[in-house]
Amino acid sequence: MAQLHFVSWNVNGIRAIVKKGFLDAVSEMGPDILCLQETKAGEEEAMDALRAMKGYHVYVNSSKARKGYSGTAIISREKPLHVTYDIGIEEFDQEGRIVTAEFMNYFVVTVYTPNSGDGLSRLDFRERWDAEFCSYLAWLRKRKPVIACGDFNVAHDAIDLARPKDNYDKSAGYTQREIDGFSRLLESGLVDTYRHFYPKEVKYSYWNYVTFGRDKNVGWRIDHFLVDNRMTVAVKDAMIYNEHHGSDHCPVAIKIDL
Repeated sequence: MAQLHFVSWNVNGIRAIVKKGFLDAVSEMGPDILCLQETKAGEEEAMDALRAMKGYHVYVNSSKARKGYSGTAIISREKPLHVTYDIGIEEFDQEGRIVTAEFMNYFVVTVYTPNSGDGLSRLDFRERWDAEFCSYLAWLRKRKPVIACGDFNVAHDAIDLARPKDNYDKSAGYTQREIDGFSRLLESGLVDTYRHFYPKEVKYSYWNYVTFGRDKNVGWRIDHFLVDNRMTVAVKDAMIYNEHHGSDHCPVAIKIDL
């Protein structure tokens, strides 16, 4: 058994962030598995940007519907047994939002959950997504435990955003319908690792560029590591690395004995 370091980061454009110290940040963190969201690149473009990561196996999923939009990746020192992309539902498989890597004793799923959009224009789509994603994880969990990470685009509790009263049921990422969707993931047998270790800690993983949210620490905790409750005892810590810049999100991570 070894302690593994899993890191997840919404990079807000992989080609842009590699020019902003991304490789140095990854080298400093030293992840065994690195999961990325919002790569905003085609498959070949993403692979080119990540080619400098020696000693890793790289798997990318790019948007089929819109070029330079969405996109996810799993980058792993250990070669997975099997890697799949998306969830097999056409409505949700157009934007490159999921990569699943199967290892001997567990699955790793990275997800970039759809944003509900300005004026909550995409909230219905988002709610359907949440239900299908929960079902997908439940299907995987019948086979072996799951670690699910990424940008879930939801602050689950008031402690997870700087201005809960101003945003509740008005802003994408903090509507009751989105909160309920995340609650169902937890009720299904997954554990929010950061809250497991730090139930009262105020720390964010996303800040709005436009309003200089990072300078003011007016942020949201919307990037999460969820682990199967069968694995909770193996998780030794959960981290939010807000010292790393280059994106409007910072990396989040866990250390786990596997």
